[in-house]
Amino acid sequence: MRTLVIVDAANVIGSVPDGWWRDRRGAAERLRDRLAGIEASGIPGHPAPVEIVLVTEGAARGLESVPGVRVESAPGSGDERIVELVAAREPGRPCVVVTADRELRRRAEAYGAECVGPRSVPASSAAPRDERT
Repeated sequence: MRTLVIVDAANVIGSVPDGWWRDRRGAAERLRDRLAGIEASGIPGHPAPVEIVLVTEGAARGLESVPGVRVESAPGSGDERIVELVAAREPGRPCVVVTADRELRRRAEAYGAECVGPRSVPASSAAPRDERT
């Protein structure tokens, strides 16, 4: 069973001060494109294959999915959509939520998800690190 990896786009993008605030949608597109290779390579502690879901909100809503990354546009709060996805996954399916948001982590962990920090995925050109804290 493939691990479900749910990425909090706003939080991961916001973790890298690279001018993302000038073009939120463009920053989300760049993150989506960097995530595309993870399906085949996995993330630290979760070998391939994995399923990647990028949750967007606000100005990044409506971003299209690409091979390897399904994009979910939150109709409201991205955190709410992430919790819905975690809760709705099939029983026993491993799930990892990528975020630094403490409240979202608490809520996702209540549904059995593992949470990792933004540095676990390529938010910028830097290589991903194992950050299971």
